[in-house]
Amino acid sequence: MKTKRINLALQGGGAHGAFTWGVLDRLLDESWLEIAAISGTSAGALNGAALKSGLAQGGADGGRAAARANLDWLWSQVSEISDLRLDRWVSALFPYPQAINRWIEAFSPQAWMDQMARLVSPYDLGPFYVNPLARIVERFEFDAVCAAEGPAFFVSATNVRTGKIRVFSDGEVSAEAILASACLPTLFQAVEIDDPKTGQREAFWDGGFTGNPALFPLFEPQFPRDVLIVNINPLLREGIPKSPGEIEERINEISFNSSLLRELRAISFVRRLISEQRLPAGAMKDVLIHMVADDAVMTDLGAGSKVAPGIGTLERLKRAGQAAADRFLSAHGADIGVRPSVDLAALFS
Repeated sequence: MKTKRINLALQGGGAHGAFTWGVLDRLLDESWLEIAAISGTSAGALNGAALKSGLAQGGADGGRAAARANLDWLWSQVSEISDLRLDRWVSALFPYPQAINRWIEAFSPQAWMDQMARLVSPYDLGPFYVNPLARIVERFEFDAVCAAEGPAFFVSATNVRTGKIRVFSDGEVSAEAILASACLPTLFQAVEIDDPKTGQREAFWDGGFTGNPALFPLFEPQFPRDVLIVNINPLLREGIPKSPGEIEERINEISFNSSLLRELRAISFVRRLISEQRLPAGAMKDVLIHMVADDAVMTDLGAGSKVAPGIGTLERLKRAGQAAADRFLSAHGADIGVRPSVDLAALFS
């Protein structure tokens, strides 16, 4: 098949990012599909860094084997983390942590996480505070992550002071930038970075608040028209949330999808102006949107599994991502470079 170029927009969603692992694993099978640029937020930033690092290394297969190995390594490391649930952090505050661990685990870990996130700030942990993702992110090969070779790579975080999105690109992408992109403020202390764009030291939170993921960096003329969004947070959830947990879960899903929906609405508006010839030729890019998602799997898992990355859940999500990508390629591979496969007008109706 003729080579086709595409941009990837990788959404964040905690351990549910293993779904994106599966999607990318399947896409890497297709030698005709060239990834031109990647925009990632939170878990999407981690996946994007692993993917970019591998592809930048090149090789006989264009770096695909290295990218796949990087992704496998990343999620094997994530599967070993239990600290995201806060139970180990909280137990560290007590003189007999093993006994406290057993006591906490005798009850619902998710219930404890929810309660402690409301009562305990990461800043209350003092010298016991450790960002459990740091040991993983700091082992990325940043010479490859920031290399000129391979796809362009963008990472989004939220500036705490201004409330605005900050997109890190090229040599700006560091371990701190990726940790900032994945910094949920109820779990992690804000990541502080000396930002040359503002000339001061800035604190950053999760990029999902302002761009999950950011699409606009992919609109530059050197990139192809096609943007494939790997969506983790369900856009559609049937039924009315009634329990406190269900209500909070849906609030979070809506909040973390809102920036994406705003950008999609803007794309829909521009495409309509172009189709009606109300814009001069070439004035705006006619972006073609595609999406890979599995709302049924995400709805079934629930929000609790986002912060409890057990190996069984991660493997299930990887398989779901592989299957979803396979369905997309079968149904819409021929659409790439020709037409969008997402009906944006129907999405907003």
